[in-house]
Amino acid sequence: MSRTANVTKLDYYEVLGVERTANDQELKTAYRKLALQYHPDRNPGNPEAEEQFKACSEAYQVLSDPQKRAAYDRFGHAGVNGGGPAAGGFDGSPFGGFEDLGDIFGDLFGFNVGGRGSRGGNSRVQKGRDVRCDLTLAFEEAVFGKETHVTIHRREACGDCNGTGAAAGRGPVTCGQCQGRGQVRYQQGFFSIARTCSACGGSGQVISDPCPTCRGDGRVDKQRNIAVHVPAGVEDGTRIRYQGEGDVGRFGGPAGDLYVVLSVQPHKFFERDGNDLHCAIPISFPQASLGTELTLPSLDGEVRLKIPEGTQSGKEFRVRGKGVPHLNEHGRGDLIVQIVVQTPTKLSKVQKELMRQLSDSLTVENTPTSRSSLFEKVKEIFS
Repeated sequence: MSRTANVTKLDYYEVLGVERTANDQELKTAYRKLALQYHPDRNPGNPEAEEQFKACSEAYQVLSDPQKRAAYDRFGHAGVNGGGPAAGGFDGSPFGGFEDLGDIFGDLFGFNVGGRGSRGGNSRVQKGRDVRCDLTLAFEEAVFGKETHVTIHRREACGDCNGTGAAAGRGPVTCGQCQGRGQVRYQQGFFSIARTCSACGGSGQVISDPCPTCRGDGRVDKQRNIAVHVPAGVEDGTRIRYQGEGDVGRFGGPAGDLYVVLSVQPHKFFERDGNDLHCAIPISFPQASLGTELTLPSLDGEVRLKIPEGTQSGKEFRVRGKGVPHLNEHGRGDLIVQIVVQTPTKLSKVQKELMRQLSDSLTVENTPTSRSSLFEKVKEIFS
């Protein structure tokens, strides 16, 4: 009974070829690789390359912006108003998100062209990686929400060196190769090229005596219990993001995020379609013919359902407000009950005689009909 929506745009993460947990640096690396590959200047007269370039630029414009990415993760393309060039801010310039060719070369190969100055600053600073945790929920817990805890393993600042990576009392020292500037500058013809210092990684400092606890990394592994709020109405595969709860960044860099990925167990007879719940219930031929009143289970108590006389197999009845709560909104979906009239397979002699008497008293037009008409009737019943 599930219904699939038409997909008109590719997933932004698939366009860039990255995981949904990719950090900023992974997004930037993937984007710039694709931008160099598909840029129109490198593919003159190739409309497919131009479309690929626009697609990856659009994807990066959204995913590199924390607010737009959060909206896209939650609502898809609708959360960023289609995410097109007008919405995403792609300006159509030769290199989209890059300022010029030297900007690309500088980031990819570690040098700046044309005297643009240092781009890295303290490039030794690194953002922490995101952490993923899987949480399995019962069907009812996904419908009504849950407060729980998850246990995660993440990297936190080393207490012995306060995250510096250097032994206690020592600290980093000025890099002798770049004299603390983080870059080594070369003159080549008309260009002044500044290359990231290979000795200090661009930080301008090196650790001569590393901390024995973290071995110079500045971080250690820790186990933590994190409180998780599961809102009512979540679906299987929903990701809940907790900003700053991932690995701590190195050398003062920002922490990554925690993503709690939900897995919802199936119900024994309810099937979910959006915010509606579906189930089928068998009734006998006399109940369908004469009508009856049924007591049905729901996720929050029993409900009464009146079946009118003459109900046909496949007929659906809607019980308002007994479905799944709308996520972060008011209201609930409905419970949709499909009637299935069962034909008895074993009858006693008395029952058979009664059925014969009933059959003789009933008038049924056994008139042939076209297969297409019959198919349409069956399709009406089960659609």
